[in-house]
Amino acid sequence: MIDTLTRAPALAALSTPVLAPERRRDAGLVEGLVARAFGPGRFVKTAERLREGRDPILDLSFVAWSEGRAVGCVRQWPILIGEAPALLLGPFAVEDDHRRQGLGARLIRRARDAAEVAGHGAILLVGEPRFFGPLGFTAEAARAVTLPGPVDKGRVLALAFRPGRLEGMARAAG
Repeated sequence: MIDTLTRAPALAALSTPVLAPERRRDAGLVEGLVARAFGPGRFVKTAERLREGRDPILDLSFVAWSEGRAVGCVRQWPILIGEAPALLLGPFAVEDDHRRQGLGARLIRRARDAAEVAGHGAILLVGEPRFFGPLGFTAEAARAVTLPGPVDKGRVLALAFRPGRLEGMARAAG
């Protein structure tokens, strides 16, 4: 007899998830993914202050689909850094059975590339440098940015699509 519980992750690995822009009707699925990944503690994080009262930009936010199921997501939000428009990337989440397969990096690259193609100048995020660094995000690019609440400055990362895009920007506004 085949043990389907031990085979499920292997089967998931065989199916490469398809990335598609988030649709309005996906909101509940995306919220569920994020809730499972971060729990209720996510609402007290500083990055959440920047998302409050805003809607994600659906054309720049993506859902990973595998066999009709949402298994990953990434969102991007409009913000201001000083007076300059920018994007806030996050949260992103991947279901447990699809982790450690590169899906998170695929989602981030897709969101990053879509933002660049759409003509946005910069993306800001709060995250782990060892994960986001290879994807082009640095603390150096975000050094002049302050956020509306406590945050480890080494985790405030940015990517500017044009040289000098983040120069002189002093804060991320709500």
